[in-house]
Amino acid sequence: MQSLASDYLSHLVFDASQLATIQRLGEARGRQDLFVAQIPEQLELLRQTAVVESSESSNRIEGVVAAAGRVEAIVLKSATPRDRSEQEIAGYRDALQLIHESHEHMAFTTNVVLQLHSMLFRYLPSQGGVWKATDNEIVERDAQGRVTRIRFTPVPAVGTPGAMLTLANLYDAAVKEGRFDPLILIPLAVLDFLCIHPFRDGNGRMARLLTLLLLYRSRYRVGRYISLERVIEETKETYFEALQRSSQGWHEGQHNSRPWLDYSWGVMLRAYRQFEERVGRLSKGRGSKTELVREAIDRRVGPFSISDIEANCPGVSRDMVRVVLRRLRDEGAIIPQGKGRGARWIRKQD
Repeated sequence: MQSLASDYLSHLVFDASQLATIQRLGEARGRQDLFVAQIPEQLELLRQTAVVESSESSNRIEGVVAAAGRVEAIVLKSATPRDRSEQEIAGYRDALQLIHESHEHMAFTTNVVLQLHSMLFRYLPSQGGVWKATDNEIVERDAQGRVTRIRFTPVPAVGTPGAMLTLANLYDAAVKEGRFDPLILIPLAVLDFLCIHPFRDGNGRMARLLTLLLLYRSRYRVGRYISLERVIEETKETYFEALQRSSQGWHEGQHNSRPWLDYSWGVMLRAYRQFEERVGRLSKGRGSKTELVREAIDRRVGPFSISDIEANCPGVSRDMVRVVLRRLRDEGAIIPQGKGRGARWIRKQD
């Protein structure tokens, strides 16, 4: 809304570094299309891994956690959710699948936003797909759950339907005008969405789904093979810092969107870098499943179990995971901790 207003857009200035970043991302999109055409079968393994990581990370950022192995069972095998956390993960799975399959037919409209939010809550007793009925605040809490600071006051509930309609219309007009690159308009639209905070619950997850949808519609589909949500989770302190800095003065249209733009582009650069690294390894014929296991281990921080790695490597058997673990142990890359069913492993550099 505020960020996509013509007056605000007309005053945006980008330095050489930012313009170079946009160009690099455009070039990465071109290589992405080439890889998709050349090695579709290998990329299917990356896609399965990404959808599990996305469903897990986007919910974990909000404090929603499931037991080891359950995320894969819910996302890839459609297991029945057993508790509220699993219900929320299942809802995200469905919304993510809809975007993957139908993004070309899902323009940014208020109806699409409400539809996606409804899917997030389809397994929960609380209703989704409706705008907030009461005002909300973005706050910080201490270890006891007490509010210590109000970080931001979003648009009031009474103004939310109109604000969301304006946001969707401004985005559509800006895209059609073609004056600004989609890589500028998409983060600005997501920033405005977060500042409106249109729902009672689920705003963060919806912002990440909206990011994927708009990127897909602009042919930036790295999120199909590398989990953007996982990259955000790994940098969530910077995420919240950039959001806070860019939301100051938003209501007056006097905010500085650069921190948020720089962060958003950084997430994409990191995702494309990981994508090209993994594609390079898969293309060398070293064994795509072995590489998936190795990369899953490389991303672990602290002790991990076989089940943890299985959850991050859909389509890879437990026997294959064991083979790779033994090989890495013999190479001195990982160290076993304990034996039997409770055995865990840790990377040597940890």
